[in-house]
Amino acid sequence: MSPLVTRVVFVHGSVGNADMTWSEQRTLDGRFECVFVTRGGYPPGPPLERIDFEDQADQVAAALREGDHLVGHSYGGVVSLLAAARRPVLASLTVNEPPAFGVAPDEPAVHEFMSHFEQARPTSPREYLAFFLPLVGSAIQLPDPLPPALEQGARAAMAERPSNEAVIPFDELAAAPFPKLVISGGHHAAFDAVCDVLEQRLSAERAVLPGAGHSLPRAPGYNDVLVDFVERA
Repeated sequence: MSPLVTRVVFVHGSVGNADMTWSEQRTLDGRFECVFVTRGGYPPGPPLERIDFEDQADQVAAALREGDHLVGHSYGGVVSLLAAARRPVLASLTVNEPPAFGVAPDEPAVHEFMSHFEQARPTSPREYLAFFLPLVGSAIQLPDPLPPALEQGARAAMAERPSNEAVIPFDELAAAPFPKLVISGGHHAAFDAVCDVLEQRLSAERAVLPGAGHSLPRAPGYNDVLVDFVERA
């Protein structure tokens, strides 16, 4: 009888698809069975006019198997929190700075962050990226023209339902027996505030990995922290 293989399911965030987001985690594919989910609307799938975290949480939950380790980045972290509550069959849950800003509405940093979105009116993928990437701590230089995958990713991000509207099911998640890990980058007080709430209300472990802004899967030591958590879980 062959030994059981640990399966880790990765859910990407906004702008970058699975290939862009999890490039540094491809090296883990020999250690675990890695499943890199591409959310609807992102390449290589067709564009969507509207993307809703509730619908995508249903889709991710339906694909989960008993004993999976679920890892969600940014908007994909919001999707993963909802999916984990819908189908609590996991061995562990890890979320990287999910923008569930609705859990900390009174924090000044959250209010300021959300005001940028309320005031911004980007009308093109390039305008959106020029607004969004610096806001979350990315120093990427945008090529001209945008590569097709990046342009579609920006359009997908513009089509996403605002993540602050997500109602995080804290009671269901806290009652679920699997361990939780919340990872932040220590680069933005708004994300820190959300992660503080998640850490406290989910009795979650917390890791802070500076050096990559919001692009936490590229942060120094990210894979080491994730592997240690998964193997302990």
